[in-house]
Amino acid sequence: MKPNDSKTLDASYWNQRYTTGNTGWDVGAPTLPISAFLDRVSDKNIRLLIPGAGNAYEAMYAWKNGFKNVHVLDIAEIPLQKFSKSNPGFPQEQLILEDFFDHRGQYDLIIEQTFFCALLPSQEVRQAYAKKMHELLANNGQLAGVWFDFPLVVNNFESPPFGGTKSDYLTFLKPYFETVLFERCRNSIPERLGIELFGIFKKK
Repeated sequence: MKPNDSKTLDASYWNQRYTTGNTGWDVGAPTLPISAFLDRVSDKNIRLLIPGAGNAYEAMYAWKNGFKNVHVLDIAEIPLQKFSKSNPGFPQEQLILEDFFDHRGQYDLIIEQTFFCALLPSQEVRQAYAKKMHELLANNGQLAGVWFDFPLVVNNFESPPFGGTKSDYLTFLKPYFETVLFERCRNSIPERLGIELFGIFKKK
C-alpha cells in the first residue's frame, strides 16, 4: 500500500474537487513567494519539478520566464488538461499524470506549493514525502516553497489542507536536507498573511 493511499484522497477525489470548483486553496495566479524566488534563479536550464501542481500557475510563470525544463506532476487529470489547453506550447511530455510516490526522475529544483498540506498528515506519509523529495533531487538539488503554518487538527484527517508548524516540518526534513532558509513569509497574499512559511532546503 502506498503511503498516501486513501479512499478520500485518490485521483477521483481530487478530480471531483476540480470538477465542482471546490478549490479554496487556488488563488488564480502564481503566489508571490514562489514567483519572487523563481525571479532569483539565474540558471533557466535547471530541471524543475512542481508536484501536486493543480492548475500550476507557478509552472506557467516559470515557463513564460524562460525555464524550459519545467515538469508538472499531478494525480488528477482535470487540472493537467486545463493547463495544456491554456498553454498549447508547453511540451506534453512534461505534463505528468502520476502519483508523486510512484514518480521517477532527477531534478535540480522542486517547488513546494500547497502539496505537502494535501497529503494525509500521518507520520508515515510525511516521512515518505521527505524521503521521496530527497530521492528525486540531484546532488546539490534544492526543495523550495511554501508550507502552511497552523496547527494540525488531528481529528480532521478527511479534509485538506492539513497544517503543521515549523518544528513539525523540520522533524521530517532534517534527516535529508540542510536548511538554507525557513521563516515566515513576508509577501503572502492578505488571506494567508501570518500562516505561511517559506523554506529553501538543500539535499544532503
